[in-house]
Amino acid sequence: MLKAENQEPLYRQLKKAIQAAILNDTYQQGEKIPTEPELSEQYNVSRITVRKAVEELVKEGYLIKQQGKGTFVHLPKIDRKIEHVMGFTAACQSNGLTSHSLVMNKEVIKADAELREALQLEKDEQVIYIQRKRYAGDSPLMLENNYYPYHRYRFLLDETLEGSLYELLREKYDIHPDQSGKTTLELVLADEEQAQVLETSIGKPLFYLKTLINDQYNRSVHVGKQYIIGDRYQFTL
Repeated sequence: MLKAENQEPLYRQLKKAIQAAILNDTYQQGEKIPTEPELSEQYNVSRITVRKAVEELVKEGYLIKQQGKGTFVHLPKIDRKIEHVMGFTAACQSNGLTSHSLVMNKEVIKADAELREALQLEKDEQVIYIQRKRYAGDSPLMLENNYYPYHRYRFLLDETLEGSLYELLREKYDIHPDQSGKTTLELVLADEEQAQVLETSIGKPLFYLKTLINDQYNRSVHVGKQYIIGDRYQFTL
């Protein structure tokens, strides 16, 4: 229930509650949410409070109102062309959304055989493993796992990496990650860990995008293994 004594206004508390229900699939894509009177009774708040919370969610793209029918969950899909090299930040910007990142892990690890082959590394070379939780607006959308050759990208250990990493590479280090190697795309179901990080349900369909990115000199930049919430993203050919 909402807390009247909380410094945060009730409509914002309600907005977050409805938003959370959308993101954890209590209210699913295309589903009609409860009416204003029903939400008012459920959360013990006025209809004015409900109306303000719903209006903000409509403005932010979580809901859509259909005249005479009600209010429905309507999360916009982020569209990108699978054959083009486009970072997550750029994909969000091209679809009118803001983005930010939360670094979950950053460490130096030994490269396995798969990474050594993809990144053209010697047997004992290391890689920098960077895992980030990527947000479109306020919603977590992608669990990003990237592996960079340590000898060329050790400087990333000193960067915050909360914004566009590709933009950082271009503007600060004159590295242009603009060529893609082998890319595969498949559909998987979220396990417990992925569901917890992406704030969704276990078994939620996810895109699993695996790719090799090269720079302007065709040198390996990173191997990416990304898990993306399926109903918020679409790829075109």
